[in-house]
Amino acid sequence: MNVLLMILLLAGGFVLLVKGADFFVDGACDLSDKMKIPAYIVGLTVVAFGTSLPEAAVSITASLQNSNEIAIGNVIGSNIFNTLVVLGASALFVPIAVRNNILKRDFPFCIGITAVMLLFLLFPINGEIALTRIEGIALLVIFAVFMTVSVIFAGKNRSFAAAPARIVPVWKCMLFILAGAAGVIVGGQLTVKGAKALAQMAGMEEKVIALTVVAIGTSLPELVTSVVAARKQRNDIAVGNVIGSNIFNILFILGISATIGKLTTDINVVIDTCALIAVITLTFFFAFFRKKINRGAGIAMILIYAAYTAYLLVR
Repeated sequence: MNVLLMILLLAGGFVLLVKGADFFVDGACDLSDKMKIPAYIVGLTVVAFGTSLPEAAVSITASLQNSNEIAIGNVIGSNIFNTLVVLGASALFVPIAVRNNILKRDFPFCIGITAVMLLFLLFPINGEIALTRIEGIALLVIFAVFMTVSVIFAGKNRSFAAAPARIVPVWKCMLFILAGAAGVIVGGQLTVKGAKALAQMAGMEEKVIALTVVAIGTSLPELVTSVVAARKQRNDIAVGNVIGSNIFNILFILGISATIGKLTTDINVVIDTCALIAVITLTFFFAFFRKKINRGAGIAMILIYAAYTAYLLVR
């Protein structure tokens, strides 16, 4: 009976994820058209914020409970999953075109802030590898600057947005976004709960579950939202969601978590952060030379993630 209940939770969560993402993407696209804001800006901000709420809930709660490994590991694991699997899976449906603005500004910025996090970790405090409260505040300041620049850029580039194909009131766009976000978040939580319970029943250790089920589960909103966006031919939303979520996870979520209290960790997190920089850089080069991520690159990215997960389990 318990197994059946967990399977039902898993199935119900997945249905909520898919339908929620459908509403979420439609609302974000309509808002982009209505406000004459470039779709990738909406993806970088509104969509990224909504799909990153599960990571925020997990990491901030973990920080409050002094579970530092979960707070940091969840962000790094989710960003690796976002970069390799979310973009890779989206590219399986349709080649993902990447705008020059993202290639010239947002991709390098994402790599840069990950390198900043690595530098913070490489300078131990009293012999401990950690993110301190001061470093957390610094990440939040960078996040505030990023959001300010994004809003200013959106205002200056309104005229470049496509004319709306249909007239949708702003309140209706926001209703779709809020309802879709609620479905994505609740669906993600149900899916994680069901998967985690089934994994425990199968005898998997808690550490293995944290490295796989939790990190992947909190990234399910990004995955489903970007895949739905790709299928709707809204590449800007798909790419902006991934890059924006990665930026949000590091600057805002880790910033708040470290501000709450010092996040001590170990050398493995330094290794994982280096791996994160490597996969974002690799994805950047995939996109840079052809201005898109095609199906072949998508398959390669998913295989790299599978190999990295195998390494984590062995480690």
